[in-house]
Amino acid sequence: MDATTSGTPTIQYHNIPDQPISTIVATLLPAFQRQTRHCFGDSSPGEFPLSANPSIVLHVLTACSLDPQDLAKLEATCSFFRQPANFAPDFDLSLSELAALDMCQKRAIFKPMTSEQRQDLKQRCGGSWKLVLRFFLAGEACCRREKSQAVAGPGHSIAVTSNGVVYSFGSNSSGQLGHGTTEEECRPQLIRSLQGIRIIQATAGAGRTMLISDAGQVYAFGKDSFGETEFGVEGSKLVTTPQLVESLRNIYVVQAAIGNFFTAVLSREGRVYTFSWGSDEKLGHHTEPGDVEPHLLLGDLENIPVVQIVAGYCYLLCLACQPSGMSVYSVGCGLGGKLGHGSRTDEKYPRLIVQFQLLNLQPVVVAAGAWHAAVVGRDGRVCTWGWGRYGCLGHGNEECESVPKVVEALSKVKAVHVATGDYTTFVVSDDGDVYSFGCGESASLGHNNGDDGQGIRHANVVSPELVASLKQVNERVVQISLTNSIYWNAHTFALTESGKLYAFGAGDKGQLGIELVANQTERGNPELVDVDLN
Repeated sequence: MDATTSGTPTIQYHNIPDQPISTIVATLLPAFQRQTRHCFGDSSPGEFPLSANPSIVLHVLTACSLDPQDLAKLEATCSFFRQPANFAPDFDLSLSELAALDMCQKRAIFKPMTSEQRQDLKQRCGGSWKLVLRFFLAGEACCRREKSQAVAGPGHSIAVTSNGVVYSFGSNSSGQLGHGTTEEECRPQLIRSLQGIRIIQATAGAGRTMLISDAGQVYAFGKDSFGETEFGVEGSKLVTTPQLVESLRNIYVVQAAIGNFFTAVLSREGRVYTFSWGSDEKLGHHTEPGDVEPHLLLGDLENIPVVQIVAGYCYLLCLACQPSGMSVYSVGCGLGGKLGHGSRTDEKYPRLIVQFQLLNLQPVVVAAGAWHAAVVGRDGRVCTWGWGRYGCLGHGNEECESVPKVVEALSKVKAVHVATGDYTTFVVSDDGDVYSFGCGESASLGHNNGDDGQGIRHANVVSPELVASLKQVNERVVQISLTNSIYWNAHTFALTESGKLYAFGAGDKGQLGIELVANQTERGNPELVDVDLN
């Protein structure tokens, strides 16, 4: 079985003999079904306690949160971990499978599932609890699910604490801040109507915000439209407080993504649903722009679990988790080569990007800018493709790339996170360093080196450069979010490991969460926002 790793050191078991338990235990205990897991047993001479009482081993495997790859290697190394453990709830499961099931049961999104739903998910992931655990871990790693996060939307911003409390600030002409008004806010303000609801994920579009609760429910406010968000006629009705999306009530949602012409959501089981933009089957279905009903994304991904979705201006990328490994599918508008298939043609149904197999790269994080895309591989390599304007691909030029291409300038950097916007890209390394490249407009790249506060902060950067201003905060950066809209001046957030939020770039609508002095419209250096996300 092929399962991915989480980056944790692999435990080696080469010294465990691969032999029947009867050769280890002096007196073979009678087989029985264990309803209760315990750590007691006889201490008769010659008995091997761990094999006589596998509950001890199971406790260690679960408590150490071993990676699914390590659990699979245990089964391959020793028959003790392959044979049925005779434990409830499934007496036929091996210790490794039971440990994976136990770790799945700790997940908030797994707990409310019925037995039938759990078995369906198991089969969808490949028939193993280890693969289900890998599916959950992959989603948590790329989406900061149930962790603090910040969203730099088009003109407005959302900040979610580790406890699921939500703050919003910035432009509010459509009620997208959720405070019951249309007044701008230049400081983070608590969305009080969400009291008692824990939010685990947030996304923002032009004039619109969507929040996902730990119960899988979706709340939306701002423009009342799942379709064209910038200047379309749809969404003339304004919703100024979070409202439950009724059409998604029966779908347990874990993530949402807002493009310019459509909205997409990801279910707990890894299914992708889309709203709007269905004319001419652009997303594999026939619907009107104002359609409010979710439609399953048809094609290859119907039977393949997806762990992350990201939306560009007119296209969607999906990070899929299969027994053979991780992969990326794309659908939508292909102009500029941003779908990654070596051409500029549109795709009505999700299509596998095969270039990653040729590069021997396992994608773990995917990002969709307005016109270009990026991926981080398990080995820390970064690939970019699409429109290369302003150097946003990081290849030292402004050429387009129609298939993913490794950013060679980052060959000595092990990346763990990537974020993309309107012709801008940020990369976070495993040691917390941040690199950026692309369009320098609005000072959103963070390269402000001038003594007068102006310096070269508006210059375009065609190759990755270390964001020295973030290095000076002396904190490990874990997430970057930047504006992904062609109509708004960009701003950027950097979230640190301790929950501190730093902002820079355009702030003319209060979207930085910092009050600017007279005639100021942006900040070139990262400034601490007065909100504690931990």
